[in-house]
Amino acid sequence: MKQSATTVFAFLASVSFLLVNVVDPFSGATASPDFAASGERFGGADVQAIDVEGEYTIDVSKESYVVEKKPEVKLAPASTSAGSGWAPPAVTPDPGSAQEYAAGAVAARGWPSSEFDCLVALWSKESGWRVNAYNASSGAYGIPQALPGSKMATAGADWETNAGTQIEWGLGYVQGRYGTPCGAWAHSQDSGWY
Repeated sequence: MKQSATTVFAFLASVSFLLVNVVDPFSGATASPDFAASGERFGGADVQAIDVEGEYTIDVSKESYVVEKKPEVKLAPASTSAGSGWAPPAVTPDPGSAQEYAAGAVAARGWPSSEFDCLVALWSKESGWRVNAYNASSGAYGIPQALPGSKMATAGADWETNAGTQIEWGLGYVQGRYGTPCGAWAHSQDSGWY
């Protein structure tokens, strides 16, 4: 009910605002005190944004208006579909620095830059280079999408949140199973997984 009332209020307020400015723009009820002097609404700006109770935004321009409801944030459930009680930790992923670290790790293995290109393609497809990427249906986790994610603990206790730890584990997995990132990427292209 409150949402309906807010919607109606927002609509009526925006229509009233428009009518005051369209019917009698010199009534003194304008958005800008400079209107009478300059003849321009909104202080010369094309659009004025009005926030209604933090739930709606009304963008009013000289020709029209748009009312947008702010998106609702839905949090993931505390446990996985597998019922293990584990959920990905809340971290702020930084794909740029993860790729920078990976470029150095690929070079340290003596692989050419073309192998890094294959790795970028592979892990962009798998996780978008997000350290907390989680596939609820399979349980795969992290940048390399280890299955299960806890396998990465062999590379470090901080496997859940550390891009470097995940990358080192992932490169070891790629090298042991496919030889190189391009080998893993080719397999992924053929079968849809690696």
